[in-house]
Amino acid sequence: MNHDWWQVAARPLDEAARTLAAIRQQQLTKPRGSLGRLEQLTIHLAALQGCERPAVERLWIAIFAGDHGVAEEGVSPYPQAVTGQMLRNFAAGGAAISVLARQLGAELELLDLGTAEPLEPPPAGVRRLQLGRGTANFLRGPAMSAQQGRDALEAGRDSVRRARAAGAQLYIGGEMGIANTSSASALACALLERPATALVGPGTGLDAVGVARKIAVVERALVLHGAHAGEPLEILLRLGGFEIAALTGAYLACAQEGLPALVDGFICSVAALLAVRLNPGCRDWLLFAHCGAEPGHRRVLEALGAEPLLELGLRLGEGSGAALAVPLLQLACRLHGEMATFAEAAVADAGR
Repeated sequence: MNHDWWQVAARPLDEAARTLAAIRQQQLTKPRGSLGRLEQLTIHLAALQGCERPAVERLWIAIFAGDHGVAEEGVSPYPQAVTGQMLRNFAAGGAAISVLARQLGAELELLDLGTAEPLEPPPAGVRRLQLGRGTANFLRGPAMSAQQGRDALEAGRDSVRRARAAGAQLYIGGEMGIANTSSASALACALLERPATALVGPGTGLDAVGVARKIAVVERALVLHGAHAGEPLEILLRLGGFEIAALTGAYLACAQEGLPALVDGFICSVAALLAVRLNPGCRDWLLFAHCGAEPGHRRVLEALGAEPLLELGLRLGEGSGAALAVPLLQLACRLHGEMATFAEAAVADAGR
């Protein structure tokens, strides 16, 4: 790839706003530090948003969908047709993320990057990019061409730019794609230099035999492509999916555009790890919603130095875990912005 927009520096944080937010936290009518991580979270959000009192009321949720050629290896209990069927369900409002987006008053953007069975007719509200009928089987060669990879990265970037133009205060990326935990697991193994047995899990519900088959597939992929493990862009092309590449591009663009991103589960966290390997400066703009049930998720979060907000044993994807964490962020901001100071409440401050 010759286009290297993803290497553009991340927007710097506003340290003046961080200082003002930290001072305000010390003045609120509570023992200092009594709200734990919520205090540091709002102070960091203040630096990201450039204001003493941050807010995350205007939300943009983008769901990237794409199929994976490696599905033909039997690594998922579901057929590839489910990817397109779920896109229709998202558009019809019947999926978990659809319910959560409605409840949160969020803009829900749906992007078909390349389903194995193209949606005909396309559902209203779905952007169709059709980079291919899913990726190629990475046991036979690279999953994506350089052109497909660039287009997928740019799809994520363009989504963030739409969110920014709409005035979003927080960006959530989600994914849908049968066999995408196999792709994410292979990428995580390559990036973390860990064996498949340490990171591969049941995904959407494989039994022990299915997990063993999936481990074997990932091990074969690492033998075939492992020489490129130290090249994040190349390993993304070889082992990734359209939706993983789009998420990677979205996280990079969030940092460049100055829009905080709330990262969802295992697959999204692998995309975040790729983004940080491509441009380390983007890490400050990534918040992490939860630690899910997939065994590789915790190890990816550790590699990112991430402290997730929730741990609920989730493994749904779709951006659902991030959406569930939004009320916690909103309440943290409300506490920070709306609590009275000691002076305002005429309460004696023991810290003085």
